Amino acid sequence: MNLTPLIKISPEIKLVGKRLNMSFSKLQIQKLWQSFMPRKKEIINTLNNNLYSVEIYQQSSFYRNFDPTLEFEKWATVEVSNFDAIPPEMESLIIPAGKYAVFQYKGRDSEVSETYKYILQDWLPISKYQLDHRPHFAVMGEKYIKEHQDSEEELWFPIKDE
Repeated sequence: MNLTPLIKISPEIKLVGKRLNMSFSKLQIQKLWQSFMPRKKEIINTLNNNLYSVEIYQQSSFYRNFDPTLEFEKWATVEVSNFDAIPPEMESLIIPAGKYAVFQYKGRDSEVSETYKYILQDWLPISKYQLDHRPHFAVMGEKYIKEHQDSEEELWFPIKDE
């Protein structure tokens, strides 16, 4: 595998959606998205049709000392212009501005873990970057087709110079 990221500076991103605490040993991604998608249309100030899947890790060393039982926050969201109209049982989230390594992923959702493994174990250690302690996220736009082999999404990893 040889993925080359684009290095991008992202402005602050405002999101609205739902979240669940989970671990890699007890993933509840499907449950989260099944609770969010039927209600997505209630969010009236969306900026586009992209879906944002966000992970927030409490420890900055989450991946260095990887433990599949450690919990993290997983969000199912959309981007909004403001927080003036947040539907009941949904929350706001701000992704701070910052530098990201953005990888294009093509393939099934169920096979993305190999790409994450490559990025974190192969690409990152030989890059001039280290992970920054900010949210990680995936942007699923027009070319995203769930479990389809031709599905495409962007994987955004927060980075900083070593």
